[in-house]
Amino acid sequence: MYLQKLSLTNFKSYDYDSFEFSSRINCIVGENGSGKTNLLDAIYFLALTKSAISNQDNLSINHEADFMMIEGDFENVKSTLITIALQKGQKKAVLHDKKAYERLSEHIGKFPVVLLSPNDTDVIRDGSEERRKFFDGVMSQLDSGYLENLLQYNRLLLQRNSLLKQFSERNYVDDLLLDIYTDPLVEIAIKIYDARLAFTNTFLPIFKKHYDVLSDARESVDMIFESEVGSKDFTTVFRKNRQRDLAAQRTTMGSHKDDFIFEINGFTLRKFGSQGQQKSFVIALKLAQFEMLSLAKGYAPILLLDDIFDKLDDRRIQQLINMMTDGTFNQVFITDARPERTRQLLDNLTVDIKYFDIKNMSHPEF
Repeated sequence: MYLQKLSLTNFKSYDYDSFEFSSRINCIVGENGSGKTNLLDAIYFLALTKSAISNQDNLSINHEADFMMIEGDFENVKSTLITIALQKGQKKAVLHDKKAYERLSEHIGKFPVVLLSPNDTDVIRDGSEERRKFFDGVMSQLDSGYLENLLQYNRLLLQRNSLLKQFSERNYVDDLLLDIYTDPLVEIAIKIYDARLAFTNTFLPIFKKHYDVLSDARESVDMIFESEVGSKDFTTVFRKNRQRDLAAQRTTMGSHKDDFIFEINGFTLRKFGSQGQQKSFVIALKLAQFEMLSLAKGYAPILLLDDIFDKLDDRRIQQLINMMTDGTFNQVFITDARPERTRQLLDNLTVDIKYFDIKNMSHPEF
């Protein structure tokens, strides 16, 4: 599976541009601020119906326009046209061969993608929400049922929190009304826990394998899934927690409190891991994601490498380049502000490479 063509209309810094890509390696070069990352984000948006950079869809519309559109031709067994259109103030439309999906979740996982970017170490340094977001993203591309449960859980959580706030402000509680949201929330939380636990058990050995390769097995790493939902008395404790929830005006237990603890040599990675160890950890996470998606789908995801040559040492860069030629990766997109460096690093590869100079889109290839 690969992206053959892409056209952008009013997407971020692009007024209108179109591209035809190589099925193997595509190098997007240009000065900082020229739109290289925006191009990768368009591919990410096309695959996952959202930006990798912003949580607000409207921020993907060119500031001088009131709508945007992304169109891409994917080649697999047959050619498939995916269209994403967004008008300010209206609902986003996602079309598969010009037919709209009934639910956007139906699209997730059909065209898997893995993004490696300079901000990825946020998953280590930031709070539990960032780690849940990463693993939910991986699992949603693997399992549409998990995605549906996650979306339903978030809807119920939002509704229950709204009720808790109203009851707290009015000093009045309707227990029966609250149970309408509490019972299914608990039920789905247990399903999400089971799925996250099973995923962790499968993901962990694959992740450790990739970390050992990146680090020459110099240290041991671990990833521990923590959740209150897994306790035998979770349902009972959740119900007894109602007064605490009312005081906090929000649901204080559940899947939205889960965390994934990253460790190195038995210590917390965030506190005791060096920058190099944290980078290796993140790359291993992404390579494990790539491998799991490849195994589940039967074909390799699209790999997006955003400005990584400035952030990684020569050894890690060489390992990724080797994987571009040994058949591990299929279609790869690389951005770099220094085209001469990109050519030097990739010059000896025997696979098809196509270059795009974003600063001169009237003649994109060089």
